[in-house]
Amino acid sequence: MGVSFSVGFVDERLWRSVEPGTPSPRRRLDAVRRFADAGFEVGVLMAPILPGLSDSDESIEATVAAIAAAGAASVTPLALHLRPGAREWYARWLGREHPQLVPRYRELFRAGAYAPQSYQRELTARVRIAARRHGLIRAEAGEHRAAPQPAPAPAPAPAPEQLSLL
Repeated sequence: MGVSFSVGFVDERLWRSVEPGTPSPRRRLDAVRRFADAGFEVGVLMAPILPGLSDSDESIEATVAAIAAAGAASVTPLALHLRPGAREWYARWLGREHPQLVPRYRELFRAGAYAPQSYQRELTARVRIAARRHGLIRAEAGEHRAAPQPAPAPAPAPAPEQLSLL
């Protein structure tokens, strides 16, 4: 049996700014550790990865290293997506906290809620490299891991053979 958690980044200052009122990255990683120690296969959705804020090589490396150290079995990166409602809130937050990034976000999200596939592929490749370096596996998009199958039942013991005295 497996369980998944989301840990988009480990920068505590960024977390306090963009995700107030949610469990901190440290608390999420503590939960990963508790479940892994209890024998669960723990996957981590590295989400959301924020363009210009948590997508640097340094941030990816620190986050993947922390996920591996917590005992996760896998990491799957997901870039930020901005659906209606969240898009408006995030745009206000970004304009207030990181106005220099507003033009980049306008470009990245001009076609809709999702960053371009090219950005997502590049991000996935960089996370995959860090994941391999830290011994983590990662399910590819569209790849489903099969549920473990029980071991086959042992073959029945042969019937005892009656030996003759003569």
